Amino acid sequence: MEWGSLLSFLATSMILTLAPGPDNLFVIAQSISEGKKPALATSFGLCFGITFHTLIAAAGIATMIYQSTILFQILKFTGAIYLLYLAWQAFQEGKNSLTIPQKITTPQSFFTHFKKGVFMNILNPKVSLFFLAFLPQFVSKEGSITGQMILLGIIFMIQALIIFSLMAILAGTFRDKILKNGKAAKYIHWTKAVLFATIGIRLALSEQ
Repeated sequence: MEWGSLLSFLATSMILTLAPGPDNLFVIAQSISEGKKPALATSFGLCFGITFHTLIAAAGIATMIYQSTILFQILKFTGAIYLLYLAWQAFQEGKNSLTIPQKITTPQSFFTHFKKGVFMNILNPKVSLFFLAFLPQFVSKEGSITGQMILLGIIFMIQALIIFSLMAILAGTFRDKILKNGKAAKYIHWTKAVLFATIGIRLALSEQ
């Protein structure tokens, strides 16, 4: 694989990561509502999920998901139900913030937020199909195709982690200025709930 292809892949990956989407919007909302550390933990989880999609794309399993309607539907609706559950959870946090000003949520562990990011990523079959379509465009015919796809997946994961982490830190910096009362906290959590519900519904209605 030539350096030109790697640089082109990196530039394209950064543009895709920076473009407004469910993952980076969620990281920002998480940072504003719960702080930098929970958002960073979620970012690590989201990016760890990339390794899963990279491996199944490299192994050809993503092709099986694409070809199997039943498997695709199972993953799709499992992911949609999980996202709707997160939406309900965020809505409840918004209601609680009305009665407990400035206390957004009960502190959760790093692993809890990390796990949330992992599940959100892995349970979306569209991500696997994206990697199946995206990675081969930068793979050279010379050398191991599987090895090259894994390398590209690692590069994508690293740049996404850096960008998500910067977003989490920047959003968290303004957290105290934004959340001066319970009403602001309510709107942040309800916005997060709408974001999760929208992603979940879109995933449930998506086609292969």
